[in-house]
Amino acid sequence: MQIDSIDFQILQLLNKNARIQWKEIGEKIHMTGQAVGNRIKKMEDNGIIKAYSIVIDELRVGLSFTAFVIFFMNAYKHNDLLKFIAARNEISEAHRISGDACYLLKVKVHSQEVLNHLLNDLLKYGNYQLYLSIKEVKNHYNTSLMSDE
Repeated sequence: MQIDSIDFQILQLLNKNARIQWKEIGEKIHMTGQAVGNRIKKMEDNGIIKAYSIVIDELRVGLSFTAFVIFFMNAYKHNDLLKFIAARNEISEAHRISGDACYLLKVKVHSQEVLNHLLNDLLKYGNYQLYLSIKEVKNHYNTSLMSDE
């Protein structure tokens, strides 16, 4: 399925607020709510819209440490590493990357102790370089902007 500029506008509005009503979307893009609903249903059926989700304020739930782990894998433990990544809730994102390293992991934890435990467990599968985030200035949801607060 090819999406057009109207579909793209709908996707942008849903991405900002997945709970927005079809009628409100229609008002913003000059369509009826029913027409918007038909387009959304078509995009869902074609796998363009995969899921709806919420944005959690990670600081309010105690996830105050964000780390990026550049991971260098032992070649013979690849399947075990993938199972480890899938099983660990602390790892919020994992990307296979090009270059010298194998993976880039984004880790969210509530303490250095939890991070240290995860990193110790990760050593079974290879070596890593660790980068701690000192401030998030932009994210997918634009919930954190470049203020000094």
